[in-house]
Amino acid sequence: MDRLPVISEIDPETAPEEIKQIIKAHLAEGYQLTGEKRTLLHNGPAFNAVEGGSYAVAKELERYIGRRAAVFFEFAVSEENECIVCTIYYRNLLKKMGIDLSALEYTPREELLVEYGRAIGQDPRNIPDELFARLKEEFTEEEIVVITAMGVMMVANNFFNDILRVRPDRLIG
Repeated sequence: MDRLPVISEIDPETAPEEIKQIIKAHLAEGYQLTGEKRTLLHNGPAFNAVEGGSYAVAKELERYIGRRAAVFFEFAVSEENECIVCTIYYRNLLKKMGIDLSALEYTPREELLVEYGRAIGQDPRNIPDELFARLKEEFTEEEIVVITAMGVMMVANNFFNDILRVRPDRLIG
């Protein structure tokens, strides 16, 4: 059953000036205006909290582990959390990065991040101690905090999309 979105997407052309300024700044950073963002943009502080917070932590994450590993981690959280909106977003992003989803090959470090992302998406209250031990062998405590914060941001995005039934963007190729 295809359930309708609970909240409409804003029209960037007719949005209030405050929202147009947020959109302008967001696009100037090189980001796209997805269905999730057009839904969040009903309110500037809500958009800034969810999207601004996600992007700030994502930049920090990429600084520590690199873009490719960060995208694999974020994709793993979303896929395990069964958020169709974010899963499609990351599938599209991986394709744009030239990564063949049918033949994914991870480095050992990426494999550990994917395992942790899936654990966060599946059951964040019961991450195995053994997984934390392996994370501590590979990453500093600060890096684990940043990785975990990004996982939390992904779950927040996933919940927002699922709760309000945000329509996913089109899957490319």
